[in-house]
Amino acid sequence: MSKVAVKKKAEVEEKATVLADVKGYARKIWLAGLGAYAKAGQEGSEYFKELVKAGEGVEDQGKKLVGEQVEAANSQIVSVKSSVKGKVEGQLDKIEKAFDARVASALNRIGIPSKQDIEGLSAKLDELSALLEHVARTK
Repeated sequence: MSKVAVKKKAEVEEKATVLADVKGYARKIWLAGLGAYAKAGQEGSEYFKELVKAGEGVEDQGKKLVGEQVEAANSQIVSVKSSVKGKVEGQLDKIEKAFDARVASALNRIGIPSKQDIEGLSAKLDELSALLEHVARTK
């Protein structure tokens, strides 16, 4: 029986040693986690500041690039706008002249005198008025 008691005692001691080892490793793991948390807290603020600086630099580059692209697009718009404006004005002038000619032709057909006819009559009226004044003075 003594052999059985010694075996049981050896097994109990072995289990106690294994349990103590497990507790020791668990404590080390816990302490390693706390250490990592503390280190991340200390270095985290510095790392955050570095990230902010890097982000500011990228933001400035992005703003500059977008500004250049907007400026290039605006210059293209201005050049296209001016060329289109010239073409449109030319076409509008042609349309306006054609419209004026058709309206004048229609007015002439129904017997309404044109501006040139009225100016001619006005000039003749002025001549007649001048002659009448001259005749009236000579009497």
